[in-house]
Amino acid sequence: MGRSRGGLTTKLHALVDADGRPVGLRLTGGQVHDACEAEALIEAIPEGATLLGDKGYDSIAIRQAAAARNIWANIPNRSNRKQRFGFSSWLYRQRNLVERFFNRIKQFRGIATRYDKDAANYLAAIKLICTRIWCNA
Repeated sequence: MGRSRGGLTTKLHALVDADGRPVGLRLTGGQVHDACEAEALIEAIPEGATLLGDKGYDSIAIRQAAAARNIWANIPNRSNRKQRFGFSSWLYRQRNLVERFFNRIKQFRGIATRYDKDAANYLAAIKLICTRIWCNA
């Protein structure tokens, strides 16, 4: 658990496939930025795929890590970025799959309210729910 504005919290970083099923999960403290875990999650993406991320993932390091694995990063440019990159807003609409994944796991009360204070137990509960999602698909 890490300290953030709201107190002691954690962040779940998830990677989902084209059907909204989880492929990679990382749990960090609440103060950790999203981009710190992106490179670890990029390793789970197959070569030649497309990475969809929000503006929080708009960094040169993430784009280079994706390009090294022959992955196209479709990430919107931040408003203060001087060097613009290609972006498809039509393809970006599919990013809602990860948001729907988070909504799906929050249907389980223990996950939504964070009953488990131990990070290992919390991640294990999330992985059990992910197994259920994969079985239902």
